[in-house]
Amino acid sequence: MMIRDVHIADRPRERLIHQGAGSLSNQELIAILLRTGTKEESVLMLANRILKSFDKIQDLKDANVEEMMAVKGVGQAKAVQILAAVEIGKRISRKHSEGRYVIKSPEDAAAYLMTDMSSLVQEHFVVLFLNVKNEVLHKQTIFIGSLNSSIVHPREIFREAVKRSAASIICAHNHPSGNPSPSPEDIEVTRRLVEAGSIIGIELLDHLIIGDHRFISLKEKGYMS
Repeated sequence: MMIRDVHIADRPRERLIHQGAGSLSNQELIAILLRTGTKEESVLMLANRILKSFDKIQDLKDANVEEMMAVKGVGQAKAVQILAAVEIGKRISRKHSEGRYVIKSPEDAAAYLMTDMSSLVQEHFVVLFLNVKNEVLHKQTIFIGSLNSSIVHPREIFREAVKRSAASIICAHNHPSGNPSPSPEDIEVTRRLVEAGSIIGIELLDHLIIGDHRFISLKEKGYMS
């Protein structure tokens, strides 16, 4: 069964036109990208099987052509179409308002970082370097791997801050488990960075821990006072 075999009122393309893209399920959106199914199954069935091949739709963000083609019925052309759409979505999500992105709250910082960091399979320690207006000058991944005080050294972070003429910084790292609750190491690293920043004159504004599309601000939790 092809998309044309579905009742016209239920076809994904027609529903998108009349009801908007937001009304479509993940399965229907992927079906539109695929355009056709196979001799054995409809395009909607193939789309559903692609989704089942990944734990969650966010995992498509890190998929490559080979992984997509490992799904039966997905050839190179279909794999490329899906990955191109995923990349467009990633670029749009990273594109903020014209000019530098301004961070006024932990929610602003989390919104800036969440898309890239919430589905990482390893811990990444990322630093945002800000000017006096709290505009993001630069974002940089400083460390990859389990967070501990011997690896996350203030010297590396503040050397980059001085190089960028940053007035302040915001640190963030992800918990691949999805649970953003701080560990004792997270708290220790944060306090060391607060102390180093106060000596150098470059304030650590916050340290965010990002889980599965949720976050915790260590400043709001009182670990930076």
